[in-house]
Amino acid sequence: MNGTVKLLRSWMFVPGHRQRMIDKALALPVDAIMLDVEDGVAESEKETARKTIAASLDQAAQQPSGGLTPARYVRVNAVGHERMHADLDAVVRLGLEGLVVPKVETPEQIKIVERILDEREAATGMSQGSVRVLVAIESPLGLLHAYSIACSSPRITGLMFGAEDYGKEMGLPFQREHEARDLLYARSAIAVAAAAARVQAVDGVWPDFRDIDGLSAFAQQARRLGFTGMSLIHPGQIDAINAAFSPTLEEVNYCRQVVKAFEEATARGDGSIAFGGQLIDPPIVERAQRTLALNESLAVRPAPSTGSQA
Repeated sequence: MNGTVKLLRSWMFVPGHRQRMIDKALALPVDAIMLDVEDGVAESEKETARKTIAASLDQAAQQPSGGLTPARYVRVNAVGHERMHADLDAVVRLGLEGLVVPKVETPEQIKIVERILDEREAATGMSQGSVRVLVAIESPLGLLHAYSIACSSPRITGLMFGAEDYGKEMGLPFQREHEARDLLYARSAIAVAAAAARVQAVDGVWPDFRDIDGLSAFAQQARRLGFTGMSLIHPGQIDAINAAFSPTLEEVNYCRQVVKAFEEATARGDGSIAFGGQLIDPPIVERAQRTLALNESLAVRPAPSTGSQA
């Protein structure tokens, strides 16, 4: 992932027309909130959502900087839909950090959003290029174009998998089984495309918010596939997701030992060493250094004590 972009592990959908939910979400230990004016909001409530989100962003813009508040993204309606322009007119303002653009299938769709953002940022006094874009891939066509989409704009911070719409188009079973084996190819392809483009890969939601064990297993699998974060629908899912995508204490300690041992070996003139029963060479050391850098960026929050290996 591009080192200039902060890693966001947990992305929570929040209905944009529910002020109480927005206020609560802004105080949660979630890394990012996605204020929704798309599928999570009924047609009759769209305008209410725009006004509520705009007011919340205005209030956030007036708050002192430096607090540990979630990143503020807004999920707008799809490119080409008549509602998208009204959404962007309402929400692109100071206080907005990014957009979630749904149902993207081609790079050209991102170019449309990019042009509108350039105009809106200039009109509202925002810094040019300040609004990031998280792209939702939700169809087979979008999946085939995922890498080109991810490279289509410097605003793009990541790709997010929209499992439900993708499953609908593929004719997959209504109910998921185990760790969603029927979605493995699509999830892997998105993770690979994101890594190739050096942006973040955000997995889709675990729909049963009561099943924390299932969520944890799914999130651990997502990390093993190469995802760096995951979307969610309920506050009760935050801790499990943050834990799954954070280095454990054991990982951090091991990585520190690896880096130290390799530095000592380099000082002796050795290019690789055996450590802990494993051959340690520069690519492994670079992974260890990335893990330590990630842990440092998350140092304001406690690291979990167990979890999968990086």
